[in-house]
Amino acid sequence: MQVWKDYQEKNKDRFLNELLDLLRIPSISAKTENKADMLTCAEAVKQRLLEAGADKVEIYPTLGHPIIFGEKIIDPAKPTVLVYGHYDVQPAEPLELWHSGPFDPVIKEGKIFARGACDDKGQVYMHIKALEILVKTNTLNNNIKFCIEGEEEIGSPNLGKFVSTHKDLLKADCVLISDSSMISLDTPSIDIGVRGLSYIEIEITGPNRDLHSGVYGGAVANPITVLAKMIASCHDENNHITIPGFYDDVVVATPEERKLMAAAPYDEKEYEQDLGVKELWGEKGFTTNERTGIRPTLELNGIWGGYQGEGAKTVLPSKASAKISARLVPNQSSEKITAMLLEHFKKIAPPYVTVSSFEHHGGEPYMTPIDSKAYKAAAAAIKDTFAKEAIPVRGGGSIPICALFEKELGIKIVFMGFGLDSDNLHSPNEKFNLENFYKGIETIPYFHKHFTEM
Repeated sequence: MQVWKDYQEKNKDRFLNELLDLLRIPSISAKTENKADMLTCAEAVKQRLLEAGADKVEIYPTLGHPIIFGEKIIDPAKPTVLVYGHYDVQPAEPLELWHSGPFDPVIKEGKIFARGACDDKGQVYMHIKALEILVKTNTLNNNIKFCIEGEEEIGSPNLGKFVSTHKDLLKADCVLISDSSMISLDTPSIDIGVRGLSYIEIEITGPNRDLHSGVYGGAVANPITVLAKMIASCHDENNHITIPGFYDDVVVATPEERKLMAAAPYDEKEYEQDLGVKELWGEKGFTTNERTGIRPTLELNGIWGGYQGEGAKTVLPSKASAKISARLVPNQSSEKITAMLLEHFKKIAPPYVTVSSFEHHGGEPYMTPIDSKAYKAAAAAIKDTFAKEAIPVRGGGSIPICALFEKELGIKIVFMGFGLDSDNLHSPNEKFNLENFYKGIETIPYFHKHFTEM
């Protein structure tokens, strides 16, 4: 609608400056030192929702970081869309790899560089500005609710209790999420599924103290060596995961689904160049898109032990540790896989070390039916603004709350991500294209329009 375009064009600079202010707040949920920043960010999001036209916005405390709920109800009898997002961000380390300060947003070559630019402050803010456009142009014909949490990056430990105890508050007809990506602006796509997650940490202990590597080396097992061998044993020569039972519940994609995925544009050389690698790696028998969408994975996220300070220290360490995650596909259970991983590392440990392990967090895989009203509304909205049909794809990331929302609220989820896989999510120099940001704001009102009319 032209009135939407006119309003956005008139206010686009303000929209951007407001987002930059939000990005300056270091809302890192994983660090206790940023607890005050989390509260500051929650208050800022609340204020922006009120300014955009929400009738009611409240900050709900949890045992961790607060959840923001907002709503604009024009008629309880009309359809209601629940928008989910998060205002917390990943830690910014390693800081030395950033080209500019992670919380000092910089615009360069048409991109916003800052932690949270795409994941997920930038994408949440698209929805807040879409609400403003609909309210200020008096064209809102459905109800909109917002549930914006501060713990997504640490597994949403308190969201489940909030949802289960506030079902009436969150009652809606669908959940709309922009915490994902699309192939490109030239090739718009919609995620029809995300993978689940199992995240554990293990610690290997050898001797009761760090030892002199000359005096004791060769006589006592080195925990770092042992841990490295244990981790390496989890994949075979075909990069297939060797943990017994890991694939038992995997729903294998049909030939038709694999054919649909193959239709998406993909340039392997461009992919390699973007990542700075000479060759790709993965499970034999599957393409890159399949490996990152329809197959489960096991990845080492961090490993440490021994002396890591400046200079040399000849030490045989007492301990070595690792953080390990598995991405899961439909029908796999995070609870079952987590238990399997914890047991596996204890089972394969040699007798000259001991293993302690624990779970960090997890979440279930989720699939969106493409025949749902919400998916059809998203596809129609993208066609309106991109003048192209959206390609359905399977996302490789995880949004642990998806299965939770469907179970507790009994409604379907639709993903409308406007980021790109190359936006350095969780990495130094995270970015978000200005064009994608504005395109999201332009497209979201059409989703509400189509969802109301279908």
